[in-house]
Amino acid sequence: MVWMMWDAETSFVGRTAELDLIASVMSRSRLVTLSGAGGVGKTRLAQRVVSLGGAVAEGGAEVAWADLSPLRNAHLLAATVADALGLSDHTPRLPADAICAWIGDRRTLLVLDSCEHLPAECRNLAGDLLTACPNLRILATSREPLRVRDEAVVEIEPFGTAEEAVALFTDRAAAAGSPIEDDTDRRLAASLCDQLERLPLALELAAGQLRSMSLRDLCAGPYAAVDLPRAPARRWPPRHSALRTTIGWSHELCTPVERLLWARLSYLPASFDDELAGQLAGGGPLSPGGVGWTLVALCDKSVVIRKDGTYRMLDAVREYGRMWLSELDAEQELAQRHAQYVLARTRQAHREWFGPAQRDWYRRIGFLHADIRLAADHLLATDPAAALELIGNVTFFWVCSGYLYEARQYLEKATDPAVRVPNEIWVQGLWSLGLTLTLQGEQAAAHETAAACRRTATAVRDADGLGRAVYLDGLLHLLEGRPLAAVSGVETTEAAALHVRPEHLTAPAVLCRLVHVFGLTGSGRLDQARQEALELRDLCAGLDEHWTRSYAEHQLALIAFLTGRPRDAVRHARAALDAKQHIGDAFGIAMVMDLLAIALADAGEEPAAAYAFGAAARFWETVGHPQRGTPEMAALRNECEDRLVHRMGLKGYGQTFRRAAASDARSLVSWGAHGGPVPEA
Repeated sequence: MVWMMWDAETSFVGRTAELDLIASVMSRSRLVTLSGAGGVGKTRLAQRVVSLGGAVAEGGAEVAWADLSPLRNAHLLAATVADALGLSDHTPRLPADAICAWIGDRRTLLVLDSCEHLPAECRNLAGDLLTACPNLRILATSREPLRVRDEAVVEIEPFGTAEEAVALFTDRAAAAGSPIEDDTDRRLAASLCDQLERLPLALELAAGQLRSMSLRDLCAGPYAAVDLPRAPARRWPPRHSALRTTIGWSHELCTPVERLLWARLSYLPASFDDELAGQLAGGGPLSPGGVGWTLVALCDKSVVIRKDGTYRMLDAVREYGRMWLSELDAEQELAQRHAQYVLARTRQAHREWFGPAQRDWYRRIGFLHADIRLAADHLLATDPAAALELIGNVTFFWVCSGYLYEARQYLEKATDPAVRVPNEIWVQGLWSLGLTLTLQGEQAAAHETAAACRRTATAVRDADGLGRAVYLDGLLHLLEGRPLAAVSGVETTEAAALHVRPEHLTAPAVLCRLVHVFGLTGSGRLDQARQEALELRDLCAGLDEHWTRSYAEHQLALIAFLTGRPRDAVRHARAALDAKQHIGDAFGIAMVMDLLAIALADAGEEPAAAYAFGAAARFWETVGHPQRGTPEMAALRNECEDRLVHRMGLKGYGQTFRRAAASDARSLVSWGAHGGPVPEA
């Protein structure tokens, strides 16, 4: 919910009549679209509706906010909405089907914010979801109605009264350090608001100019002499000239380097930081240091919004910058510069995945998600090998973060046989594709891809690639219930580097060691498995690494349970969840929650065990696999649940289970990691 966090920084003014109308319409219709020109305040109204609750919260509806403004690839609309719903689907289903299954008959409010650039796609998705999910309601914002059957459209206009417009301008003027203090100022403000047609964004931009000029000078602004690019009518509705007038005026008041930075930053699809701004927008008259100072100036003019060290442009302001970027004929140069920056960062992330930088890279890759999509789309059209490298670099991060479908879509396009070049990048791409197929349960295709990965790695003498192929083979064997085959595959492959010195361990070698531990546990060699898991856990702890450590702790928990030490099993399972808090990984969290529940039950903590089973069910549903994992867990899970039902009674067990299953994911992981009382109803 990016926009809700950003706009919480400014107060909400007026709109009482509109809020009442929207609440009334939402009580009668399952699809409500707030329609109106850019800058009229549709997103802010939707945020206010959600924050006030009322009809939204009636019946305990869950709320999911999908910000569509950064989305440039229409094929990823459903995947974007799935992400907003918290889905991390690990099945080969289409995202729209996964969304329908996830929502089912839940009472859910889905907000589709900024639909105007994807009208047909939003129309089709909204229609499908409303048909399949009887208790779903959708609140959309768009410059035009979606034109879905039974859609209720609320037309949002500029402020209806001078009082509301002046109140907003006064509030923003005070924030700019120029409070409206007397009757003369109030008359000037009222006149300015009328000239700007009481359009909220126009008023906010005008107020931002008070940081550098007086209100009197502002009111004498050159409203007719704005520097609009040629033929802007396609993007700017003529009925609200105030917005393009004010944005054009803001542009005219900028210095030449401020205008240049505005145009260059408009290429970015979403939030950005100083590093990204400097890498993309530097050059020519904008020195690296100059980008920083100029960015501050754009923030002072309200062209760019700043919060906690990151920045974002409002959609209408970005559109205006893109028009000027087109006038400068600089889009392709910027697209290439942007793609190269993103590729370089993902290379570093891939190199440093195993090590102390891992947690920070998960955050960074998450922050750059829209940029990675944009760069991948550009590179697929201009340099497919670079696109393959880019997505291969982030696949392991994306798998944990819930973007499995996206990764597979990009990888399948980038591994087109027509562009096949046997090298290390191709090996990495095949391994990444094989991983997505494995986790989506398509074992036959995954085995074929893993074999191709191994053959190519051997042919090009790529030791790291061969190690990754061994890991992929081992993972497939484990998921298919063949732990001995997983152990044998690792032990007979020199590239696995099981006995290399810890200071020289590579990510592929660590992955192979982990498969070896899982295989030893699954085949009953528990003493050896425990020793290797402890060594791996301690190595990872020393490096402040989280992903591998979490799975080593999972295995230590399972071994402790199998050897009659339930308290140790609980401790290890909680440590695994604590590590996963830093990186996500819904699939792994579900596995650990199951094991935590089994250990808690064996330790005599029945209510906590029932709650943990409910939490596990919540995460298994998120990934689309009902209680999947290594096959040996199924019997343990079933026997444990039978015992809990016998001890707690079916009703007591069911109530505790359902309470956890209805809770939010973050609080469930925190409870699992740190313990504490079982939350009450």
